Parts: sequence; structure tokens; C-alpha cells
Amino acid sequence: MIAPLAIISTAAAVALVILGVAFLLAGWRVAAGPTLPDRILALDTLSGTAIGFIAVLAVKTGFSLYIDIAIALGLVGFLATVAFARFVMSRATVAERHSEKPGGASKKPKVAAKRSGKNGRKGKK
Repeated sequence: MIAPLAIISTAAAVALVILGVAFLLAGWRVAAGPTLPDRILALDTLSGTAIGFIAVLAVKTGFSLYIDIAIALGLVGFLATVAFARFVMSRATVAERHSEKPGGASKKPKVAAKRSGKNGRKGKK
């Protein structure tokens, strides 16, 4: 019969190899991602993979402080993803304001009508 520690050690080694491959693939997507949202998603994947890597190390070594580090990395990774998502949304909003018409002509701001009076209202003086 195989000892339980041997099974855990083997499973942890296999998990570390799989997580290492996933980490490399996500790192490649960060570098080669065609768009900004692809890169942000890859960074979130890197964060999740790093959390898994740290958790497997905690199981393999029996050092429970690694779990606290993984939890802190999870919180930071989540906040970073939310911040990046808000950045992309604000960037899209700015791009919509300054977008161009089909055909290459840019939108011109509407010119307000000249107003008279103290408060800029038309009508009674």
C-alpha cells in the first residue's frame, strides 16, 4: 500500500507542474494579447494561478503561513482586476466622446446660440 504522504507529495508535484504551465501560458497572453481586455483577463488568470501555486506549496510544505499570503494575493488581485476594468470602461467612454464619423470626418461640437442678458438667457432684458 502507498503511504498517504507519498500520494500527497506526488499530487502536489503534478499540480505544481500543471500550474507552472498555466502560468507560462497566461504570461504569454499578457505579452502577446491583441487587446487590452485580453491582457487584463490574462493578469487575472496569472493572479488565480499564483494563488493556486501558493496553496499547493502550503499543502506540500505544511507551512500554513502560505495560506495567508494566498488570501492576501486574492484580495489584491481582485481589486486590481476591478481597477483595470474601470480603467477600460472610462477609456471607452472617452473614446466614444471623441469618436469619428464613418468617412474620416470628426464630430464637431455644437455651437451654442448667442445669448443676451445678464444670465445668458434670450428674451427680456
